[in-house]
Amino acid sequence: MLESMAAAAERIRGFEFTYGRDKVEAFIDAALAIQEQIEPRLLIKERLPGKDQKIKQDCRCNLPETPYDDLWSLDEVKRECKNCAPAKKFPSSPEKDLMLFILQHSRELEDWQRDIMSVIRQEMLYFWPQMETKVMNEGWATYWHLRIIREIDLDEAEAVEFAKMHSGIIQTSRFRLNPYTLGLKIFEDIEKRWEHPALEEKEKYGRPGGEGKQKIFEVRATENDISFLRNYLTRELIDEMDLYLYKKIGYDWKITDKEWEKVRDGLVGSLTNCGYPHIEVQDGDYNRRGELYLKHCYEGKEMDTFYLEKTLPHVYTLWGNPVYLETVLDNKKVLFSYNGEKSNKKFL
Repeated sequence: MLESMAAAAERIRGFEFTYGRDKVEAFIDAALAIQEQIEPRLLIKERLPGKDQKIKQDCRCNLPETPYDDLWSLDEVKRECKNCAPAKKFPSSPEKDLMLFILQHSRELEDWQRDIMSVIRQEMLYFWPQMETKVMNEGWATYWHLRIIREIDLDEAEAVEFAKMHSGIIQTSRFRLNPYTLGLKIFEDIEKRWEHPALEEKEKYGRPGGEGKQKIFEVRATENDISFLRNYLTRELIDEMDLYLYKKIGYDWKITDKEWEKVRDGLVGSLTNCGYPHIEVQDGDYNRRGELYLKHCYEGKEMDTFYLEKTLPHVYTLWGNPVYLETVLDNKKVLFSYNGEKSNKKFL
């Protein structure tokens, strides 16, 4: 990865020399505005002919039965049957990878711009697995750091220095989640429950005990943050850490729920798609004018409209034609758009 990043940096410096630093940096800003809109599990390969393509290849509606049949239809306008007609929608099904869609289909981009977009997308694909396991990574590092230091014979000054540093790392906040603290607490709880299971856990789950270390290594190897929290964040941990859901009501921030299952599900929901809005390309030829129509897959969490309206001009820069984004605000469908001059918003 370091070698590829170094090579990409060298190419980008060449683009700055050729096209000017301001132009290159402005384009990088536009690409970075949507860098999270990728599909990390997309397999890029040569697609086999789909069902519609196979029908079109096999359709024989225009093939003559004899070598002379075409003489009877010289003055007729040839019409394709339904099977032969090209697909009307582009793309044929919604696509999540907005970066890749623009990279492949934008008529506005030059080769050097496609190169830059490809570099940014590849870097995001590299970091995505780490973003999906942030709570686990930080908790795992804190867990082992704590245990290694405990095994070292520290003098009084060193012990105090470590205690200050460690308490600063796991310090909690009223307004945001500390992944170091949450991950550490869950791993310690897993180790405890599998190492010394309660009588009820032995009878209900058949845990023999003595498997604490084995279990945390298994969890570390097989889970991501979403499954980690959903499977191992318990009522006791939520009560111990005093976790809750909150939101701004009017001018005040207020706690909205402390019921442990809703808190757990709220945390899981905030980590879905690494916390970024799930946006799909619905139509790459909207209004038959090459305009781009995007749709936010609303799941109860509204988009930041300020960020949205600042981002649409960047998407316009990449696509080259007016851009639309459908979302939900106050339980009403709203369509935001940008035509190169101004933004617009209307309720559907």
